[in-house]
Amino acid sequence: MYFEIDTSNGVAVYEQVYRQVAFAIANGIITSGDLVPSVRAMAKDLAINPNTVARAYRDLQSEGVLEVVRGSGMLVTKSARSKCKAIRSNVLKLQMSAIVDEARRSQLSDDEIRLLLENKLKKKR
Repeated sequence: MYFEIDTSNGVAVYEQVYRQVAFAIANGIITSGDLVPSVRAMAKDLAINPNTVARAYRDLQSEGVLEVVRGSGMLVTKSARSKCKAIRSNVLKLQMSAIVDEARRSQLSDDEIRLLLENKLKKKR
């Protein structure tokens, strides 16, 4: 499993861990019944504080995405994928809303905003 932290993007590190795990579950990369990497292993791989990973995992647990299996670690719940799809959708809606608001404050018309989005969608990554 490959996760990456970008300290320059303005998103808190625990939030990046939270999102990346949730998005991996939403995309089916991590599936129901899988164990997520341990707090220590994830922290070591990402070179971050274990408390940061623990916080992200606690948030996912409170959302019903992960559950503790004593002696084994954190397990992805049966309903996790649908919950993670909703999480992903909400995150992206907030980001898109902020972008549209910024574009409108910049005096771009809806057609100009649409054109920017369409051009971005046409480009390969």
